[in-house]
Amino acid sequence: MRLSSTIPSASAACLLFGTTLGSVVSELQNGARQVAIIGAGAAGSSAASYLEKYALADGVGVNITIFEKTDRIGGRTLTINPFGDPSIRVELGASIFIKKNQILHDSLDEFGLKPRDPEDGADPTLGIWDGEKFVFTVDSSDSFWWNAYKVFRKYGILAPRRTQKLMESTIAKFLKLYEAPHFPFRSLTERAYELDLLGATGVTGDQLLKANNVGEEYAHDIVQASTRVNYASNLAHIHGLDTMVSMAPEGSMAVAGGNWQIFQKMVEKSGASLALNTSVVSINFEANEEHTSERAKYILQIKSTSISADKETYPVLFDDVVIANPFQYSKISTDDGVIQVPIDEIPYVQLHVTIFASPFKYSPAFFGLEDGEAVPGSVLTTLGKDDDPSSGAQGAGSAGFFSISNLRKVVNPDTKREEYLYKIFSPEKVTPEFLSGLFGVQVPDTFVDNAGELDSDIVPISWYYPHVFNSYPKALPRVTFQDPIVGPGVYYTSGMESFISTMETNALMGKNVARLIVDDILDNLPGTAFIDDGGEEGQRPIRFDCDRAGTNGKDNENKKENENKDNVLKTRPTEPVFQDI
Repeated sequence: MRLSSTIPSASAACLLFGTTLGSVVSELQNGARQVAIIGAGAAGSSAASYLEKYALADGVGVNITIFEKTDRIGGRTLTINPFGDPSIRVELGASIFIKKNQILHDSLDEFGLKPRDPEDGADPTLGIWDGEKFVFTVDSSDSFWWNAYKVFRKYGILAPRRTQKLMESTIAKFLKLYEAPHFPFRSLTERAYELDLLGATGVTGDQLLKANNVGEEYAHDIVQASTRVNYASNLAHIHGLDTMVSMAPEGSMAVAGGNWQIFQKMVEKSGASLALNTSVVSINFEANEEHTSERAKYILQIKSTSISADKETYPVLFDDVVIANPFQYSKISTDDGVIQVPIDEIPYVQLHVTIFASPFKYSPAFFGLEDGEAVPGSVLTTLGKDDDPSSGAQGAGSAGFFSISNLRKVVNPDTKREEYLYKIFSPEKVTPEFLSGLFGVQVPDTFVDNAGELDSDIVPISWYYPHVFNSYPKALPRVTFQDPIVGPGVYYTSGMESFISTMETNALMGKNVARLIVDDILDNLPGTAFIDDGGEEGQRPIRFDCDRAGTNGKDNENKKENENKDNVLKTRPTEPVFQDI
């Protein structure tokens, strides 16, 4: 929430380095809950947005500060501009979401963002390649019934139907996590057990499909191609829940101009103070004392990532800290007792995403086809007949990559001619040798230098952009998951990643943490009355909304909401700073 400027700007300059604690801190700490969020990706942005929403609805004061080590909002959602043209934005990171993704889908209307079809302009043909031959091809421009016939003719009717039914029942269980009494949750493990999802997370996708009598050929070709393009994992190395998520693309969409806009709008809505290019170095107790009570306060040491600078103390004591990025990569140190529930260190997939433009189409010979045979525009891959789930780098097998897509046609600004824009997911860096085979033309070793800049004399590749992500955890089977509360007033969102890793589920964990923080504020208000509603959480605070006439105040609902905006505790001006991405 954007607060009025009641403190001299010099003492409230949140992004200044070198400000010391003392009188400034005492001036700032006058009753509102001070919340630090580390990371402005899907989870951190969602946590900020819902924290503002819940606090306003319940009439409590919060001040939110977001620390983001990069110069942008969105985490693994980001776009790039081929040829430097912002009208040709392409998703480099998380590319799509679906209609059942409630938080992301509802954000489109809330923030006035326009959806787009992620397949718009793409080649409509898709093939699944095992490194030697195409095992299945389909053309999305054909009728639904014709494509269904092709599937049934090759794999039978039962395998697709059983997979669809299993996916729908699994996703239906997961969607209950959004609703009371399952939301909010302090233990993801308990909720997964209650919703009967551990049977899916505790086995591999291969085992889950076999247990539900899904044919091996359909599982190997269709389902495994989906887990590879979505999670860079074969069925033997991914749990059943992520397998089912990979098979739920119905109603896929993206945001025109980039999915990151959802999260920037969330941050903007929250009114949080935003410190870009700022890493949190340590989380310490106030006065370096060991605390175990729920009323501990925290000092954050920060460091600018944009300039060479020593770490400095942030001029606010925080009541709550939300760690909204993978802790194992954060390099944050903590006092003993700050983190009282150990945070799992989990292996992440290192994924190479390469986007480039070329005037050439795929060479049929690369895919074992005869000259003149058409190659599908999008190529997903599966394991070859002699591969095992660990063959090749990260199990990529004989194919050597997870997917290649012909995204759309673009105009080369130098030649003014149309070219093809391609995107490759691979376990290793794309090499000139690979590209030479893919297009059937010689791509010299020097077509890019160490900085990724294009050698303009080379014709086959006219624009090139490589990027490496720690994209998602290796979702091996498990039946326990990281708790979101890891210390007194310390929350962690990335435990959701081992359960389901998507933009939506990270946003859900951010929303969950926001609800837990506001509930904690309400539970500790002086003079709060409680009622036992028989739910799992035990006693809950009673909210008294009666007006002087003894009514429930519904007629004055809009008026009260406006009054809440003015009456929440204010401690400092919080004008968010945004980076044009």
